[in-house]
Amino acid sequence: MNAQDLKNSILQLAVQGKLVEQRAEEGIARELLEQINLEKDQLIKDKKIKKSKPLPEITEDEIPFEIPESWEWVRLNVLFEVLNGDRGKNYPAKSTLHHEGIPFISAVNLDGKSVLKDDNLLCLSKEQYDKLGNGKLIKGDVVVCIRGSLGKHGNYPFDVGAIASSLVICRQHGDDEILSEYFMRYLDAPLFFSQIRLYDNGTAQPNLAAKSLEQFLIPLPPLEEQHRIVAKIEKILPYIDQYDKAYTKLETFNKKFPENMKKSILQMAMQGKLVEQRPEEGTADGLYEQIVAEKAQLIKDGKIKKEKPLLEIAEDEIPFEIPSSWKWVRLGEISSYAQTKKKISPNDIKDDMWSLDLEDIEKDTGAILNRVCASERKISGDKVIFEKGNILYSKLRPYLLKILVASDDGICTPELVPFDTYGEIYNRYIMWVLRAPFVNFAVNAVSYGVKMPRVGTETMVNLLVPLPPLEEQKRIVAKIEELLPYCDQLIK
Repeated sequence: MNAQDLKNSILQLAVQGKLVEQRAEEGIARELLEQINLEKDQLIKDKKIKKSKPLPEITEDEIPFEIPESWEWVRLNVLFEVLNGDRGKNYPAKSTLHHEGIPFISAVNLDGKSVLKDDNLLCLSKEQYDKLGNGKLIKGDVVVCIRGSLGKHGNYPFDVGAIASSLVICRQHGDDEILSEYFMRYLDAPLFFSQIRLYDNGTAQPNLAAKSLEQFLIPLPPLEEQHRIVAKIEKILPYIDQYDKAYTKLETFNKKFPENMKKSILQMAMQGKLVEQRPEEGTADGLYEQIVAEKAQLIKDGKIKKEKPLLEIAEDEIPFEIPSSWKWVRLGEISSYAQTKKKISPNDIKDDMWSLDLEDIEKDTGAILNRVCASERKISGDKVIFEKGNILYSKLRPYLLKILVASDDGICTPELVPFDTYGEIYNRYIMWVLRAPFVNFAVNAVSYGVKMPRVGTETMVNLLVPLPPLEEQKRIVAKIEELLPYCDQLIK
């Protein structure tokens, strides 16, 4: 239950007479109604209000729930005069309103408690105000929106003012008999909004007639009980606010937990804490020597180009500790990332070739959403050739983590960089390294371009990779791919 649901429950209990006890010495609501009717008769006699057309008696099937015996069900117009705004020729155009003068209230100025006097408040001149025939506010009026934001309301705190055509004024009969604070709590309660749904005309623009509002049912307690109900609500509301903050924090935690858990699993994997180290599997130093020897032979055979030597890894570059059997290396030392890519022109592309574009790859997971043959896609410009087992890395918007190991040969957009590793390195392990939080942070910190950020080759070849022995790489990947689906289940 969120804070709004809890608040609704409290307000519903309040209007059902279940929030505070009933006290015999406080009398009954019928006595209060008699006083109100006497007051109304006097106001009509004094021509301060008009006599309203009698509304139908409340029938048994209209009553939504039981209330205490000391309470009464009444229609809203028994307690309040409902006044429309002026909608005639004197209604002011928005362009003629000012930021100083007599407040002209619209729905944007209502906050459910009072009418806000803020930057959104527009004002009438004295001359404009004097021309209005209806919709003039006095202090203590309750303003209710009947078009658009149905039910939005506020208590008017100023001496004079006027309302926009989307609002009505609810002005209580008499000064003290109806506690306006109780009425404001009623306007917050689910009972009020259920009646809005009952009377709403159902058009695209929500609309409620003032005559319909007059017919709304109000559960009326004796005056002193109204005071106690309001006091109890005021006492409870701060606790609901505290609950709301705690609930929001919990919801945020719950939403972020699966993703944070994924990041934690990857980070533990990169630090050598996800699986145990086994001496019989050797060390990464031996693996690194093998890679250096293999690269030297490939250069000698003319199969790859000799690259610019990369800087030694400095102590202050290392982001965290790794097991003694591991080794920090740069991506450019162990892979062909910087090597020239094989390209193919549109004329040489065969129809049955797998044509991979960025839109085919799911962000965050690297899953293939749509496998398309070249014949199904309009090819413009050269494409890059990749082979089964290559790592494919999206240099465009790297934060989307569109990274995968190719399941087949194919061609792709130049925004994807296909590359392989040297020696005994498991490419799926490198794929997970590139997804790790420390890499993602480092890459995105230096990506260039505002709307279409890209990561440069220089950045990628200098990336630090924590390298374990081959068999441990495989066990790490197996453990990651065993655990991550459980995180996805948490999201669902």
